[in-house]
Amino acid sequence: MTTVTPLPELTGSYVIDPIHSRIGFVARHAMVTKVRGSFNDFEGTVELDGENPGKSAVNLTIKAASIDTRNAGRDGHLRSGEFLDLENHPTITFVSTGAERPDDRTVQLTGDLTIRGVTRSITIDFDFEGSAKDTYGNQRLGFEGSVDINRKDYGITWNAALETGGVLISDKIVLEFEVSLVKQG
Repeated sequence: MTTVTPLPELTGSYVIDPIHSRIGFVARHAMVTKVRGSFNDFEGTVELDGENPGKSAVNLTIKAASIDTRNAGRDGHLRSGEFLDLENHPTITFVSTGAERPDDRTVQLTGDLTIRGVTRSITIDFDFEGSAKDTYGNQRLGFEGSVDINRKDYGITWNAALETGGVLISDKIVLEFEVSLVKQG
């Protein structure tokens, strides 16, 4: 059972548990449906300062080759130079530059997202889902959040025009984060 422990009591060093976390994305396809995918290989650390969220820090590294949309052909195309360009940019990174806590359940995390060698500042609103001790006695925290980005801002411009008008892939991509943190030490 999770509890709503106040964030100040949860100050400490954490790692992202990749087995119990998901980093995903959603893009509109052919103007009529959505394609969902995820990255299966990532690691990250969080220094949480519950009293002063602005002193908190997050570092996340995603191996771009781990992209998974459940379609090998599409995944191969997404790994190519027309999209993520793995040969030149094997990782996607996020490094926080600030954090705020507008209320007891929300953390607004601002940071630099780097995709394809292009860095842009984004702000992600995370809902604090609670805290719990797992069966091994580890303190866990849960956060969920999402943010819209424009893929063209990161140099991902490939597209195809549709006969009926519009394009094959939306410019807007929704990044989704479901994160389980495990306290260290």
